[in-house]
Amino acid sequence: MEHPCFTLPGTNSSQTRTPSFLLGGFPAGETAQMGSAVSLCSTYLLALLGNCTVLSIIKVEESLHAPMYLLLATLAVADLGLSTSTFPSMLMTLWLEAREISFGICVAQMFFIHTFTDIESAVILAMAFDRYVAIRHPLRYSSILTNSVIIKICVAIIMRTILILLPLTVLLVQLCFTRVNKLSHPYCLHPDIIKHAGSDTRINSVYGLFALLSTLGLDLLLVLLSYVLILKTVLNIATWRERLKALNTCISHVCAVLLFFIPMICLSMLHRFGKHVSPHVYTFVANLHFLAPPILNPIIYSVKTKVIRRRILRMFCQRGVCNSRAAICHQSRHDGHG
Repeated sequence: MEHPCFTLPGTNSSQTRTPSFLLGGFPAGETAQMGSAVSLCSTYLLALLGNCTVLSIIKVEESLHAPMYLLLATLAVADLGLSTSTFPSMLMTLWLEAREISFGICVAQMFFIHTFTDIESAVILAMAFDRYVAIRHPLRYSSILTNSVIIKICVAIIMRTILILLPLTVLLVQLCFTRVNKLSHPYCLHPDIIKHAGSDTRINSVYGLFALLSTLGLDLLLVLLSYVLILKTVLNIATWRERLKALNTCISHVCAVLLFFIPMICLSMLHRFGKHVSPHVYTFVANLHFLAPPILNPIIYSVKTKVIRRRILRMFCQRGVCNSRAAICHQSRHDGHG
């Protein structure tokens, strides 16, 4: 992507080049460390395996073709997209010491990271609404939240994300960059990019704040409101056993909310007030925000959802039986030849 506003220091305006950035996030002394790179690869493979397993089980099991599990499948897709958007540049920085990234690739990565982040946030909100309806109107749940309603919600989530992020990307492309700048993370984020611009960024900053508040901020507020209504409904239930049973259905979702929003809030606080915080803490919180949900969400939902847990155990048992049978057959053939 050619960017005419980019000029090299010490040259006239006619000498231009394609703008680029230097990825940060990992201290220079830690790059090319095999152990860290292997850990990162293992983390990504774990996220890939967990979310693909959840998606395959939901696809195969007809009993899981229900609103709650369709939202879970959408959450898994968002987790896959988020981890896949951040992993390549992280590995490139950590293992290959290839820190430079072109402007076009950086903008594309930024768009996909923010897209999947906003989608995950909206899906978590939809799941909170699902839990509220299930607890508040258990007898009408299947008539209120049908599969077609969930599909419409998912389409609305995607449309909202695209309509908000496209102007953000277009405004970013219009900015001028006067030198190669080092980013704070091993991936491209909108606030990190615009602070290196050589032109006026007030419109970008205002719209970026609007995009943040109208997506992640609004979603968090509505999630909290949903749980206020859930708690109010639970407290009106007669017995403690029924109250605990109702709350137990929300545990997985509460974990997903905490995994997603707490690192995001901590990272935002560090951006504002953490000027003297160690770079290692900053890097840890930033990477936790993007790596923890894709890894832990499938584990949490697999442990708490009986159908998914049984299906996974069945898969392992079948493999164990097949391996045992293969060993017996091999031993029988060996004995026969003997």
